[in-house]
Amino acid sequence: MEPNSKASDLEFRTTLDMGPSTMAVHGGEPRPRADHSLTLPILQSSTFTFENTADLRAFMEARMWGLAGTRTEYGRYGNPTVTAVEEHVAAVEGGEAAVLFSSGMAAVTTTILSLLAPGRRLVITDDIYRRTRQFCLGFLQRLGIGCSVVAAGDLEALEAAITPATGLIVSESPTNPYLRVLDLEGLVDIASRYKVKTLIDSTFATPVNMQPLAFGIDLVLHSGTKYLGGHNDLLAGALIGSASLTALVRQNLWVLGAVIDPHSAYLLQRGMKTLPLRVRQQNASAQAIAEFLETNPRVRRVWYPGLPSHPDHAVARRLMKGFGGVISLEIDGDLGATSAFIDAVSIPLIASSFGGVETLIEQPALMSYYELSSEERLAIGIKDNLVRLSVGVEDTQDLIADLERALSTL
Repeated sequence: MEPNSKASDLEFRTTLDMGPSTMAVHGGEPRPRADHSLTLPILQSSTFTFENTADLRAFMEARMWGLAGTRTEYGRYGNPTVTAVEEHVAAVEGGEAAVLFSSGMAAVTTTILSLLAPGRRLVITDDIYRRTRQFCLGFLQRLGIGCSVVAAGDLEALEAAITPATGLIVSESPTNPYLRVLDLEGLVDIASRYKVKTLIDSTFATPVNMQPLAFGIDLVLHSGTKYLGGHNDLLAGALIGSASLTALVRQNLWVLGAVIDPHSAYLLQRGMKTLPLRVRQQNASAQAIAEFLETNPRVRRVWYPGLPSHPDHAVARRLMKGFGGVISLEIDGDLGATSAFIDAVSIPLIASSFGGVETLIEQPALMSYYELSSEERLAIGIKDNLVRLSVGVEDTQDLIADLERALSTL
């Protein structure tokens, strides 16, 4: 051993009983790195070389038996930087393995296509990201894959929707935009009795607030663009679960090609280093802001799992360590009044997405659902006076004062 080396460095391994901040900084990382770099190197290469034909043949034989490790021959099939971040994500979420994608939607579509064949069916909840709904009700139908939609939180309706052809249940938890929190234990009980796989988009929760795998969910999905990255400067998706299921999805990723680039993977890991710090601040701020909004006479209703008025508050208290940084609220007014409120705030920026350090605000009727009529929006639960507020890491009292001032102008 070299005089200045540390035995703890050579032997260091993260374990599942370590805290979330320790896992966010060190989870899944080798120590020391082969090149002695503190931060993850970005290997910006589209292809990888072999010393000779014997080296190539040895690699191909190893890959056939799943023994190739991080070695690869082409960027679509893997990259050492990406592989390192996948191991980090898996450790933070508490899963065996993870697969990274170029976006959250790439993770959704590739995973569902990997798990269902023509003639099969899936069940989704109604309060779900619009593009996921569009993919399941439109694109999959053209492939001969059926889809049933049930109300979020209604486990009886979910069980009734399962048929012998059902192979997958997909939901978010919390959901978008009403932050419904599913009873994951009840969901797993139903799925296991009918031998149906479960996929939970846990982007809103983050691994800090909830880890669905710990409740028996088969696969967990994240839009890494949101909280994991945390700085609104990358697009990424992540799937976490057992080694066997993620390997199946990875094989289809190689065909469909929605791979993440090494620089975005690096940014994702850099963001994850501060994930617990950011999320704890966002949890605390969102709780205080939600409580303030609920007492304001110009707000008709607030949707936040940390409030006793939320329909899933009891479930959220049982399953979640924190209630997240997104609040949905209904202004006491029409489409125009709601827009006036949004235009009156100073700190929140009008933008889609959520989970970053900046507080963002949007009116879903005019952002995500602009192309639909008011009647069409109402049919899927999107009201003209609905506002989604993604709380950043600014000072809580500054945000409350800004919101109070903007509400007073109505």
